[in-house]
Amino acid sequence: MSRPRLIVLASTYPGRPGDGTPEFVSDLARREAEHFDTIALVPAVPGGATHESEGRLQVRRFRYFPARWERLAHGAIIENLRQDRAMWVQVPCLVLAEALATLRTVRRHRPDVVHAHWIVPQGLVATVCAPRTPRLVTTLGGDLYALDSPLLRRLKGWVVRRAGHVTVMNEEMRRLVIDLGAAPEKVSVMPMGADLSGVVPRVERPDGPLRLLFVGRLVEKKGLHVLLEALRLVRADVRLTVVGDGPLRAQSERAAEGLPVTFAGQLGRTALRQAYAEADIVVVPSVPAASGDQDGLPVVLLEAMGTGCAVVASALAGIDEAVRDDVDGVLTAPGDPAALARALDDLAADPGRRAELGRSARERATEFSADAVGRRYVELLRSLTS
Repeated sequence: MSRPRLIVLASTYPGRPGDGTPEFVSDLARREAEHFDTIALVPAVPGGATHESEGRLQVRRFRYFPARWERLAHGAIIENLRQDRAMWVQVPCLVLAEALATLRTVRRHRPDVVHAHWIVPQGLVATVCAPRTPRLVTTLGGDLYALDSPLLRRLKGWVVRRAGHVTVMNEEMRRLVIDLGAAPEKVSVMPMGADLSGVVPRVERPDGPLRLLFVGRLVEKKGLHVLLEALRLVRADVRLTVVGDGPLRAQSERAAEGLPVTFAGQLGRTALRQAYAEADIVVVPSVPAASGDQDGLPVVLLEAMGTGCAVVASALAGIDEAVRDDVDGVLTAPGDPAALARALDDLAADPGRRAELGRSARERATEFSADAVGRRYVELLRSLTS
């Protein structure tokens, strides 16, 4: 029997395995491809092949600008635009190229359902280019929180009202999507999952400084600047490893001068799992950015919890739905370096509490595993095709 056909539209997708780009969309697409003949249609990025095959999953990358300058979709689009205003010229090119590529793919493959990640631009493109195909729209946060001009709000409302279903990362985002006009019964909280299949066992090291780990793109909303300020207030003997890259790297390195901080750059999945295993505390100091953008529920947080590592994170919507304060981790007020420093000092002085938080975090993370989340998304996509 033939299987249903699915097109996945996204703008953040690894160019190659282990290149440091968040893999939550590709992780989910692989699980969707176990049940659907799936094409992931994504923008070209440096190092990415035009066509790739992985079983039933086909990855196709469309060009949208001369290769020499084609960088808008490399990393996070919103932050790229904030750091380099010249990239705005690539925005209409990307949207037009994505629309043309989507039209060609829809006509050739006649999908039974489309899964669009981000309301704008993918949800908009799917609504225009596949109006008769059932559509699942997933908002990850940036498009909902940051793109908030009157025109964009109208566009987002038009998209979500016409979607077969919308998924969001937390309850606050659900309220925002309903405010845009989506029917409440068509909006579900279904965060992206973390791939916990290759978790590396924890490396216990009773002596030496407390090992802190930060993982994330070096942009404002990830809050590394808050963590660096907190380190100047911490009394305990600590060492921080920063994993990730981004437009604020040089600024962050200057801010870290004189502190016990190592910038490791981007790490592939295998090396990152080892970094989680060797950390005593993973810190997720997310903050709302000046643009309004903020994390919905960082996959980094779920990966750290799945390793059984103690986590200290900001009490933002989504994060506070995954982490129960003082049960699965410690939550602090976002943007408060003094509170973050106190939390780190308290955990530094109490290894037993760190271990207990880590055990609870590991159990909690199973609810957010990529396998568990993938099953929920497959069921939802199937319901849209029936």
